[in-house]
Amino acid sequence: MNHQYYNVLGVMSGTSLDGIDIAHITLVRKEVWSFQIHVAETIAYSTAMKQKLADAISYDANSIETLNEEYTAYLANEINLFIEKYKINNLIAVCSHGHTIFHKPENNYTLQIGNLPHLAEIIKERVICDFRVQDVELNGQGAPLVPIGDRLLFGDYDYCLNLGGFANLSFEKGTQRIAYDICPVNVVLNHYSLKLGKEYDAGGAFAKAGKIQSSQLESLNDLPFYTESAPKSLGLEWVNNHIFKILNPLNTLDAITTFTEHVAIQIANQLSPQKTILITGGGAFNTYLIDSLKKHTAVKITIPEDEIVENKEALIFALLGVLKLRNANNCLSSVTGADRDHSSGVIYVP
Repeated sequence: MNHQYYNVLGVMSGTSLDGIDIAHITLVRKEVWSFQIHVAETIAYSTAMKQKLADAISYDANSIETLNEEYTAYLANEINLFIEKYKINNLIAVCSHGHTIFHKPENNYTLQIGNLPHLAEIIKERVICDFRVQDVELNGQGAPLVPIGDRLLFGDYDYCLNLGGFANLSFEKGTQRIAYDICPVNVVLNHYSLKLGKEYDAGGAFAKAGKIQSSQLESLNDLPFYTESAPKSLGLEWVNNHIFKILNPLNTLDAITTFTEHVAIQIANQLSPQKTILITGGGAFNTYLIDSLKKHTAVKITIPEDEIVENKEALIFALLGVLKLRNANNCLSSVTGADRDHSSGVIYVP
C-alpha cells in the first residue's frame, strides 16, 4: 500500500483491566510520520467481563476458547458503538491488540483474546490484529511492541517510558532501538487499591498514607529478573509467583507504599541523569510515583497532554497495523530478541 494518509482506529486493552482504549486516528507518512488523535475513549469493562478476564489465567483450554469467542463479540460491540457515536466512516482499518491472557515467551507461547476472524465480520471493517504471536514464533519475547512507535512518532526524547500494567522503557543505543519491561506497576497497585474500594491509587494518595517496609522493599529489589539482560518481558504469572508473595504479609497501605517506592527505584536504575524522558500511561497521573522517581534520578521528565498520556498505546497499535498494511517491519529484533525484524500481525477482511 502506498497511501500516505491512514484513517484508522487503534484499540488496546491493558493488563491493568481499566478498560478498552479506542482512538480514532489519522496517521500521515511524509518525510516522517505524524499523527492526529481525533477522538478517544477508555470504555470501562462490565463487572462480569472484568471478573472473567481477571480469572482467565486459571481457566482450562475449553473455558479460554469460550471466553475468546465471548470477548471478541464484546469487543466488536464496543467498537461498533464507538464508530456509531462519533459517526466515523471511510476507515482503512481497525488495528486491535486484543487482551493478553497468557504471556510465556520462554515456552514459545502467548495468547491475546479478541483476535478471532469474526471480529472483522461483526464490525464490517478490515481488522489488523494479533501482533505478538509471530514474534514469539520467531523466538522473540513478543513484547514490548510499542518501541517502533516510540522511534517513529516520539524520537525527540532520549527515553520513552510507559507506566501501564507494567513499566516499559524504550531508547536508542547506537543504531538499534532497545526496549524491555522494567517492572510491574498498575497491575500490582490496582490489585491493592481494589482492597481499599478504589479502582486505582488516584494521585498516589494511598501510597502517601502508608509506610515503606524496608525488608519487603529489599526482597523486591533483589528479585533476579532485575539483573537479567534485555530483551526481557513480564506477565501476570511472574507477578503472582513473586511480587504478591513478598507483599501479601503487609497491610494494604504499606504494600502500596512499598511497591511504589520499588517501582521508582527500578525505573531510576535504568536512566542516565540529564537525559530527557517522555512518560505516558495511567501511572503518569500518579504524582506520588513521579515525585518518588524525581528523588531517585535527575532525568528531565516530560508528561505530555492527557490525550497522549492516555492513548499512546492505542495510537501505536494503530501505527503497527498501518505498518503491517504497508508490509513494513513493525517488530524490532533488537527489542524482542526475535530472529529478525519483521512485519507482524494478521489481516482479516469482512
